[in-house]
Amino acid sequence: MADTPVYILSIESSCDDTAAAVLQNAKVLSNVVARQDVHEQYGGVVPELASRAHQQNIVPVVDVALIKAGITREQLSAVAFTQGPGLMGSLLVGSSFAKSLALALNVPLVAVNHMQAHILAHFIDEDGFDKPEFPFLAMTISGGHTQIVRVNSFFDMEVIGETTDDAVGEAYDKSAKILGLPYPGGPLVDKYAQLGNPKAYAFTKPKVPGLDFSFSGLKTQILYFVQKNVAENPDFIAQNMNDICASIQHTIINILMDKLKLAVAETGIKQVAIGGGVSANSGIRSTLKEAEKKYGWKTFIPKFEYTTDNAAMIGIVGYHKYLEHTFSDASVTSKARIQL
Repeated sequence: MADTPVYILSIESSCDDTAAAVLQNAKVLSNVVARQDVHEQYGGVVPELASRAHQQNIVPVVDVALIKAGITREQLSAVAFTQGPGLMGSLLVGSSFAKSLALALNVPLVAVNHMQAHILAHFIDEDGFDKPEFPFLAMTISGGHTQIVRVNSFFDMEVIGETTDDAVGEAYDKSAKILGLPYPGGPLVDKYAQLGNPKAYAFTKPKVPGLDFSFSGLKTQILYFVQKNVAENPDFIAQNMNDICASIQHTIINILMDKLKLAVAETGIKQVAIGGGVSANSGIRSTLKEAEKKYGWKTFIPKFEYTTDNAAMIGIVGYHKYLEHTFSDASVTSKARIQL
């Protein structure tokens, strides 16, 4: 029957967050995330520790997701999971669990591309959040990825620009590390930036042709800038933290916006959506909203909890794949690298 609800259990384990969600059609009934604090002392994600923590977390996280959704395992229509890209050990924990559960419940298994999920998170039914119309441009910005994608339909996507080296989230975290801030440093740079002068210090933007990005040169430039100033004044960072962070953030946002403006000009598409962990950044959000008024764009920013890695975004892709009967069997393999 057409009006029979579809219940999707989705699992996300691509990096260091163990997440599970339950969707009824396109509506999120529960979205549970277990974060791993163990990596903070190492200043970055340790893959072996991440996969071990996923093994500890996955059963209770799935259990809580089902309880919060108010449904039983027997009501599930399908199980969706992140196939890649991500850390291989982490992905294997999620895929193994999803395969076992789908087999035990005799329901379809749906493999999901993590990057596709960041883009399609905009199609979750959420009060107060509009959905883009096809075609639209999606800028996916996270710790591991920086891409501009032309989205023609749910499963017709074309990467038209991407980073040639570091991702934007990495540039944030490495800059924070240079400033002596704890991991993850990106949100802290954003926090201090809101209190500083974005034009206090000038950093050169890299000259990269077309719609591609590069952040490694900026990272090196920030390192030399800090080293030079600290040599002259040991208290330079402490005395100027807000202005340094504001200037770094201002430069990064300008790099992103320059490419986005070029993408709109080249494609003629004025519907622009952002996604990925860095889209939680306050400076990027406000700049995109300003661009809506300034350039006549229609901009889409997901609900905060759907920006960082989460299982709800995996579930919305799982739902649309379910409608198309695009299922996987037990032979499907996790992939550390996978194209859109």
